[in-house]
Amino acid sequence: MVVHYERDGAVARIVLDRPDRLNAVTAELTDGLVAALRRALVEEVRAVVLSGRGRAFCAGHDLKEEPPVETVLQTRGRLEAIQDVTRLVRELPAPVVAAVHGYALGAGCEFALACDVVVATEDAAFGFPEVSVGLSVTGGISRLLPHLVGWARAKELLLLGERVSGAEAARIGMVARAVPAGEHETAALDLAHRLADRPPLAVSLAKQVLDQGLDATFGEALAREVDHAVLTSLSGEGEAPRTEFVRG
Repeated sequence: MVVHYERDGAVARIVLDRPDRLNAVTAELTDGLVAALRRALVEEVRAVVLSGRGRAFCAGHDLKEEPPVETVLQTRGRLEAIQDVTRLVRELPAPVVAAVHGYALGAGCEFALACDVVVATEDAAFGFPEVSVGLSVTGGISRLLPHLVGWARAKELLLLGERVSGAEAARIGMVARAVPAGEHETAALDLAHRLADRPPLAVSLAKQVLDQGLDATFGEALAREVDHAVLTSLSGEGEAPRTEFVRG
């Protein structure tokens, strides 16, 4: 198995486990990650931590693997399977926290930035080398990255493929926080447990309203916020008085 899944109370831990290849992406790893996220969805966990074993989070596609001989439809299917990671992260009601160290390149960077919160070591290396090797980004990064770092910086990162340290990534808003080397998993797990202790409906709706806001007009965002506020007031999770509907 190249992806491991375990429970730590209400938190699921998903670990990429190809340390000899810096957790580089293969079809087996993608399928394992998709299966683990689906399991977290079925088990209704309250938070997820995604990390990589060994010296890196994920170094991107394994360029030492023989290129697959496939039809155009098979190529589309393989790429859409990679995008399923982003789809599932957004579909999960629970927040997903990435714990990043070492390399997070190409598809590995996409896996990380698809997560709801990214905790990175200060010396981690983020980057998109796709253009330099004649490839293209996937994972929804063309939509996500400009929202994180701005249009101009996103173009620079994709076109030049230059690497960004964890400390710099935190400074420009690419990740949520940077921590000293070796502390990423502890920090991410602590954050995941803090999220798991919060009212689950409110957490889920907060995640949804931001994710869906990426594709919404301002008016749609306002309407969705009201819908969510009504749902949370009716849930009984919070301290505010519950809304009661009285017949006129």
